[in-house]
Amino acid sequence: MIRKVSLLALSIAYVLAVPQVSAVSSEDLAKAIAKQEAELVTLKLQLTELAQQQANQLAENKAQKQALVQAQQQLAKQDVTQKQLIEHASITQSAKPQTNLYSSKRADALSRFSFKSYGSVIFTNDEYFDNVQDTSPERRSRFDLERIVTEFGYQFSDAWSMEVEIEYEHGGTGASLEYDGFDEFGEFETEIEAGGEVVVEKAELRYRPSKAFGIKFGNIHLPIGLSSTLHKPNQYLTVQRHKSEAAMLPAVWNENGIGVYGEVADFHYQAQIVSGLNSEFFRTYDWAASGHQTRFEHVNGDDLAFAGRVDYGNFKTGSAVGVGYYYGNTSGNRNKTNKLNVDGTISIVSVAGALVEGPWILRGQYLYGTLSDSDAITQANKTTPGLRPGNFAQLGSKSQAFFVEAGLKLDSWFDLPVTVFANIDYSNPLMEVESGIATQRFENTWTSVGINYFPIPEVVIKAEGGLHQVAVAAIPDTNFFALGVGYQFSL
Repeated sequence: MIRKVSLLALSIAYVLAVPQVSAVSSEDLAKAIAKQEAELVTLKLQLTELAQQQANQLAENKAQKQALVQAQQQLAKQDVTQKQLIEHASITQSAKPQTNLYSSKRADALSRFSFKSYGSVIFTNDEYFDNVQDTSPERRSRFDLERIVTEFGYQFSDAWSMEVEIEYEHGGTGASLEYDGFDEFGEFETEIEAGGEVVVEKAELRYRPSKAFGIKFGNIHLPIGLSSTLHKPNQYLTVQRHKSEAAMLPAVWNENGIGVYGEVADFHYQAQIVSGLNSEFFRTYDWAASGHQTRFEHVNGDDLAFAGRVDYGNFKTGSAVGVGYYYGNTSGNRNKTNKLNVDGTISIVSVAGALVEGPWILRGQYLYGTLSDSDAITQANKTTPGLRPGNFAQLGSKSQAFFVEAGLKLDSWFDLPVTVFANIDYSNPLMEVESGIATQRFENTWTSVGINYFPIPEVVIKAEGGLHQVAVAAIPDTNFFALGVGYQFSL
């Protein structure tokens, strides 16, 4: 545009200068005038075009300004509408009863609640001996609704939680034992209750502010024996839990007390102070297992015990090694304390390991225990009215047990969710005695092979067959067969 205006100015100056040129002929002058007129026409057209463009630009600017004003007006209207909607919603919400607030609180409470369950039913075909003198076994087949367990949990906050675990065993055969101190001799009385054995296996309140440290109170699992960790049907290969551990310790051992626990790197630790065992019910065939205070409506706490454990790795999820230790006196928890004035100290060491790698599963455990004053406890149990230990009074000053199970998952080669396994269990609750000769009648070895089939991940069907051997030469070896179905799930 600037270029065109400059050209116009030069042309006008040139026209004005023409009269001063006197030497130019009239013909040349006419041509020059004609040329200038043509250029003027062109310039006029260009000026008209420029004027039109300027007018168009002004119109466009005006339209843009109008559009901007309209947009600002529209935004202002939307702000007013939004404010009105917010005010209306606020009025509506305040006018409603607390229905939505209640629903929100209820939904939050339900999200903090958890539920788990597992259970098993089994069929066994075994050869049994009528008594300890019998050497001719009789074969029997039996069905057993072994257990149904329900676990309820609630997360109060990030740090506080609770869990209650209730076990229904054997379809219901419940009874409790009471000690009547006002009887002439102090008698034990059995009281049938409620038509079924319903056991609170865990009822603990937990405070865990960090992964490295937590504390729990109540009825808690002791970290002694792998069954306290691996007690669901899909966590052990055999149809029933390992017989070796049951012949020495309480199954899924739980006591009232307090414990600390935590995880640092790959190390897991536990330390507990809990109610102790009662030596009145120690028996030959399962050493300290029967001393678990579950018979009474209360638990004696005059003798407390310590339990601790350190694991490297995690037995529930894969490979791990660990060691546990239990220590406590037992005589103070007897109901007839005047029958015994010794400590009856029991100590137990548990060493366990697991290798779970690819299709391979290998687990094992060794238990070793000592009991002081075992002879004094034996004599007191024989002479306490109502206990009647009979042929099972003799107690070992030392006891041991172990198991090893090995499994192979076939789904690594076949499209079949099957695990085959082999297992050996060994127990000797009379490893040593303080005096006399220890009978070998209760030194047992079980060897077996079997399969686990998982039609779905939450269900396992098991079959197992094996050989039971007693260390007494006069007692023949027997064989056994078992089937089982187990389940587990969590919500």
